[in-house]
Amino acid sequence: MDDLAARFEAERGRLRGLAYRMLGSAAEADDAVQEAWLRLNRVDSVGNLAAWLTTVVSRVCLDVLRSRKARREEPFEAVPEPVADADPAGEAALADSVGRALLVVLDALGPAERIAFVLHDLFAVPFDRIAPVLDRTPVAAKKLASRARQRVRGTTPLPPADLARHRRVVDAFLAAARGGDLAALLDVLAPDVVRRADAAALPAGVALETRGARAVAEETQVFGKRARFAETALVDGAVGVVVAPHGRLVLALTVTVEGERVAAYEVIADPARLAALHVTLLSA
Repeated sequence: MDDLAARFEAERGRLRGLAYRMLGSAAEADDAVQEAWLRLNRVDSVGNLAAWLTTVVSRVCLDVLRSRKARREEPFEAVPEPVADADPAGEAALADSVGRALLVVLDALGPAERIAFVLHDLFAVPFDRIAPVLDRTPVAAKKLASRARQRVRGTTPLPPADLARHRRVVDAFLAAARGGDLAALLDVLAPDVVRRADAAALPAGVALETRGARAVAEETQVFGKRARFAETALVDGAVGVVVAPHGRLVLALTVTVEGERVAAYEVIADPARLAALHVTLLSA
């Protein structure tokens, strides 16, 4: 038993990372890994322990995702409040390591698509082993992963050179915002830059629109703390920003780039508007 426990502990970190990418919740990921340990103790023997544990954790995660989807389809009043994670610092560290934008995009996938994509594209599990997890054929599992990959990566009408330039400008803006660097903000913002925002994104009394580089830069210094949770992503096909503490989308920025500067950006926080956005990953 001690040997089995030691072998399981050697797999725990990988399994937790797998479950977190599937579920986007550290607490639920830990529960899935613990469930795998309990099931392991109820079987007589396991040949390939790593493969067996991967399958079990994946099936547990699939059940959680399906249950979560069913709850979302119930009337609003019937949906319970989400339970806060016990270790927010640990959750933030996990989100940092995985990539907040990836978690936001994965959350838009259906349960089977998410499982197939995570197992194959992120953990290199072959489709003949993914198929039993999903109760599909290997061909069907491959189609699910392919469909998920298209939704995760997305497309943009921007030519490659423009895409690279826009990303460079938005990355510079984010870096300046994270550091509260007024000089760097003034350098990356156009003189007549316009910042617009939903009321939900701003403290009471703050104007929904601000104009001019100095005013926008000074405002960003004050409200820029949220930038530590931000990552660049494609937002409706253009380079933008998602702000996702613990990997949960709370804000998105649509950004207009002209030349080498930010000419305008809008902060979207209204839940209905966020839900309507098409967020995908920028290629590396």
